[in-house]
Amino acid sequence: MTPTEPDLSTAAPHLEGPDGDLRHSPLEAAHEALGAKLVGFGGWLMPLAYPAGTLAEHRACRTAAVAFDVSHLGTVRVEGPGSLDLLQAQLTNDLGKIAPGRAQYTHLLDAADGSVLDDIIVWWLDDEVFDVMPNASNTDRVRGAIGGEDRTAERAVIAVQGPAARALLAPLAPEAAAVGHFAVTTFDWRGVPATAAGTGYTGEDGVEVSLPADAAPAFWKSLLTLGVAPAGLGARDTLRLEAGLPLHGHELGPGITPLQAGLSWVVGWDKEDFRGRAPLDVERAGGPTRRLRGLLAAGRQPPREGAAVFAGGDRVGTVTSGNFSPVLGRGIAMALVDTAAGLDIGATAEVDVRGRALPVTVAALPFVRPGEAGRH
Repeated sequence: MTPTEPDLSTAAPHLEGPDGDLRHSPLEAAHEALGAKLVGFGGWLMPLAYPAGTLAEHRACRTAAVAFDVSHLGTVRVEGPGSLDLLQAQLTNDLGKIAPGRAQYTHLLDAADGSVLDDIIVWWLDDEVFDVMPNASNTDRVRGAIGGEDRTAERAVIAVQGPAARALLAPLAPEAAAVGHFAVTTFDWRGVPATAAGTGYTGEDGVEVSLPADAAPAFWKSLLTLGVAPAGLGARDTLRLEAGLPLHGHELGPGITPLQAGLSWVVGWDKEDFRGRAPLDVERAGGPTRRLRGLLAAGRQPPREGAAVFAGGDRVGTVTSGNFSPVLGRGIAMALVDTAAGLDIGATAEVDVRGRALPVTVAALPFVRPGEAGRH
């Protein structure tokens, strides 16, 4: 990191102090051997950054390929007769739009107000066999709604992301490298069963691989030998922010509905009743009173989470996530803004940064699209 580059790793969300109750990834020893800085996140001890630093990891994902340990995500197996109907009744998106061998992004809502209790990826493995992937700290909450068997401790999940991800992964796991976007496949890797999905959380192309915990260190080591760089939570957060992807506890969470977050497409409006539908129908009819907006600063200083957004001298919203964009070289943020403020794309506003007004422009999301890194 040069003296002019910010330390992005300190801005990763939801970091926790030392705690003897933190869970441990099957790859923890590998991270320690690489010199990773380990931090508490979502109840797990996970790598924040490696010695190269968050900026280098971020740029490697945008231009080549990186590997993230995302074993802290939950895996809840739901299977057997009635599984499809159960998930259709509990989750927002319509699994009827896809089929076995596909993945789907969806939400679990609070039945009372329609806010997002968790955002989830469902891997539909086979007829009446689903792996439901909650956020790290929400696995028990999701299981309370859908039941199923918590298989989190049995496996590791490694996300290989970036424009070169598939090419570098192919010699190690050709079936995984060939999986389509939001497709799911099972395969054998050195005698153990594994699953791959064409999913990720960076805005770049990539694959997520789930395999037994005891096989994960060898898979991880082989990836790095092939030229895939390790990356931590700091880069994962800056990448998802550039891509305009929501993070639970920030752009989603208590009091925040899919409509406010601009995610009405995650709701299966044409399917039968599902948990939390009634308040969403009311909000849809009247229109949300606030909505998620992208904010682009003129300079390098980013707005930060919790900062107030002002327009015309009035407070009109709150920043939900903010950081420095390595690709744009400017501060970026997402904020929930009052609909009545009329802050459409191109409008100007101000963010309070420790008592100083930071000028921002309302920008379209995502801030950065796949393949754009080389053009800035």
